[in-house]
Amino acid sequence: MADPVSVEEVAAAMFDLVKSTYGKKNLKAMDLTKAMIEQFGEDRCDKQLCKQAIRQLIDSGKCTYSYVGGSYITLPPEAGS
Repeated sequence: MADPVSVEEVAAAMFDLVKSTYGKKNLKAMDLTKAMIEQFGEDRCDKQLCKQAIRQLIDSGKCTYSYVGGSYITLPPEAGS
């Protein structure tokens, strides 16, 4: 089995994905989780690790939840402008 990815690595990759799609596409937590498992592989990244990475992004203020017909993870308003 390959070495698991750190929460920090997954959080950084998630942040890059949110940043690259900002203003174009709303990403749900599940979209981010699926993308990370695809990027790092199921043997290195699981749903629990993705949850921890999302929590880290939200708690640090790098990302926020947005509720527009569903719950999405996006950049805080001041970061996107």
